[in-house]
Amino acid sequence: MGMFCYQCQETARGQGCTVRGVCGKEEPVANLQDALMALLKGISVYRLAARGLPAEAPDADVDRFLLEGLFTTITNVNFDPETMLALVRRAYALREALREWLARAGALPERLPLEATFKPEADTLEGWLAVSRSVGLLEPAALPAEVRSLRHLIQFGLKGMAAYADHALVLGYRDEAVMTFIQEALAAITDDSLTAEDLMAWVQRTGEMGVRTMALLDRANTATYGHPEPTEVYLGVKPGPGILVSGHDLRDLHELLEQTKGKGINIYTHGEMLPAHAYPALKKYEHLVGNYGGAWWQQGEQFEKFNGPILMTTNCLIPPRPSYIGRLFTTGVVSWPGVPHIPDRLGEAPKDFSPIIEKALQCPSPQPLESGTLPIGYAHESVLSRASQIIEAIKAGAIKRFVVMAGCDGRMRSREYYTEVAKALPADTIILTAGCAKYRYNKLGLGTLGGLPRVLDAGQCNDSYSLVVIAMKLAEALGAQSINDLPIAYDIAWYEQKAVIVLLALLSLGVKRIRLGPTLPAFLAPGIVEALVKTFDLRPIQSVEEDVASIVAGR
Repeated sequence: MGMFCYQCQETARGQGCTVRGVCGKEEPVANLQDALMALLKGISVYRLAARGLPAEAPDADVDRFLLEGLFTTITNVNFDPETMLALVRRAYALREALREWLARAGALPERLPLEATFKPEADTLEGWLAVSRSVGLLEPAALPAEVRSLRHLIQFGLKGMAAYADHALVLGYRDEAVMTFIQEALAAITDDSLTAEDLMAWVQRTGEMGVRTMALLDRANTATYGHPEPTEVYLGVKPGPGILVSGHDLRDLHELLEQTKGKGINIYTHGEMLPAHAYPALKKYEHLVGNYGGAWWQQGEQFEKFNGPILMTTNCLIPPRPSYIGRLFTTGVVSWPGVPHIPDRLGEAPKDFSPIIEKALQCPSPQPLESGTLPIGYAHESVLSRASQIIEAIKAGAIKRFVVMAGCDGRMRSREYYTEVAKALPADTIILTAGCAKYRYNKLGLGTLGGLPRVLDAGQCNDSYSLVVIAMKLAEALGAQSINDLPIAYDIAWYEQKAVIVLLALLSLGVKRIRLGPTLPAFLAPGIVEALVKTFDLRPIQSVEEDVASIVAGR
């Protein structure tokens, strides 16, 4: 086995990628990511030991590095062995600096797991690849299946949490409790004395901190760019060169918009950047003209037809085609071998997007993909401003049920389930959505209900927090004892680690009867699935007919 990875929903045979990732990740990158994850755990062990000591530990940016390191290992982010090796070397140097500092202070922890001590025989690519096998997902081999499963559930949830915390930090918002928890949890999953019961408590805490992190990012986004407003987004193209922005990073888009003002370049969003059009501070730019294409997995054909340069700000990147790799740019934690990378900011100075602007001016207009408009901008502020209208419609029987269909999209044909469910839901049902799962049904033209679109799009995957806020406020207004007493069903699609933290966040709030698909995570051992089913009534999706009947009946 050259590698082992099962952190995404599309993992090979539903068990694990062992030769090459379904995502396109090659063996060296996968193994370097294992080494990086282990080093981040070791750093956390030492960082926690340094807290409270009178002198300052080395490298004040350790917290930010932990976030970026975790974010880098999310599916479809970094495919470049050179940048991964550089990160591994930086992590090792930081871990060793912390260890030596603690040793001089006489404060080394008594328990030092392998993650805090392992090192390569030589600081070479081969050396790191060799030692990575001792700290991979299948190590230690004697670990009980339930313990390993819970460790990985926590680890993958932490990756999603770190991504959201990093987005907030980019905008100047941080929460020390979140930073500390990430380190505590990374250290905890190296502790062989913790039982499955102990780790279940850490799973609960991970979900709770996931809610806190998404609330932090919501505050960062809305304080910086305003609360999303109901907006019709143009789906066609306009004459003239364009730049297509994909990923999730609003600040990257904002800085690009500033730098392209008056240059005759149209800016389009793609994938999870669609919600940017609803933010007042971004929608004021006249050259932010529309959204091009759909979910991340369709980018091969869509990037090819765009004709102009593409900027990947975060996940999800797929292996680029030769037809457009010369027009592709990455930034932030994203990397692909040989693709130009826009460097990070120096202090508060904006990134320099001049290379992509120069490229755009040399390119023709995009080829049209579709036409019309799409309604977005139904986050908690805009929906709750219509609360009396919604409650009146519920009480009058006009709105019978809400269905939360949030999460990720993916390539599997089985994901057509979500399109068919949306079509089959009665006309008195409203779909609440966030994340790229929406592309399975947001262009079906399902009409309106009670003056609202039947698909209420709250935004990006992290804006699942908005859906929780809406549910809690509705419960309060309707006098329900909990959100489980509301006429709300949950039919969630997952693909990668951001969806994992969204799921854990919902579970930590006590949400029950969540349907999850298109398959259950491969990293959940049978005993853990049984525990989640027993505690939360977590359900795998069934047939469209069965699930729609159950949703309508409130079961």
